[in-house]
Amino acid sequence: MSVKPGKARKLNYLSQLSVDTAHHVITDIQAYHAEGKDNQYLEDISNRLKKRLHGQGLIWRNCLADTGYSSGENYAFLESEGLRSFIPPHGTYKGGPDGFTYDKSQDYYTCPQGKIIPFKKEFIEKKNNTRKKEYRASKRVCIGCPIRSECLGKSAQEKKFTVTFYRAEYERNNVRVNSSEGRYMKSKRQSTVEPVFGTLTQFMGLRKINTIGIAQANKVMHLSAMAYNLKKYLKFIGKTVKSDAQGMHHFVLELKASISLQIRPLTALNI
Repeated sequence: MSVKPGKARKLNYLSQLSVDTAHHVITDIQAYHAEGKDNQYLEDISNRLKKRLHGQGLIWRNCLADTGYSSGENYAFLESEGLRSFIPPHGTYKGGPDGFTYDKSQDYYTCPQGKIIPFKKEFIEKKNNTRKKEYRASKRVCIGCPIRSECLGKSAQEKKFTVTFYRAEYERNNVRVNSSEGRYMKSKRQSTVEPVFGTLTQFMGLRKINTIGIAQANKVMHLSAMAYNLKKYLKFIGKTVKSDAQGMHHFVLELKASISLQIRPLTALNI
């Protein structure tokens, strides 16, 4: 069951698709139940895809995806696999409160008034089942602070906030995303994956699956991907054959010209 704001509930499958940026070949496709989020399936996709590519002697270096696949867990997983992520973070991500600076070596924050907010504990947030770190100052630190009412609000006695456990992984990913290479990668992803999705849904009938069960849905998706890749292969072979024929034609012309040049001096010498 898929639920989207402002739209009716529907029985859907979630199609996850990976595409090679060099030739727009579908390298992996899988159907999942639609109640999950995209970022929950990235690890499964990556494990399956990496094994397949390595089996063909292909090296995978970069992972391009949209914001739906963003999570600290995914960034950390991709780094452990030796992959560079280019996945824009969610708009809600912050490396800490506004105006606070982070000290990586001592793992604490400094507030705008120069007071230290130390790390207190690590925990799992139940709402999203995500790993978090809590930072909290003591009451005496915040007493008498000139910006106390703005910083703490009405009821709080001390400054307390949580930050994702994977802050370092987020920051490294964000540096890549905001670089010139990251901007290029974003345009590359948009021109690679989106057209493939459009072809599958608009021209190959994947807007609806007329089967029962996720296993049958996967068969339909795999057959569609096979048909798509076969068309790409035939098109590529056609270009290769045409270019080979043109190359052979030019070779023959050059060979004839070379023979002609060699014959003419000999004829002149004989005369």
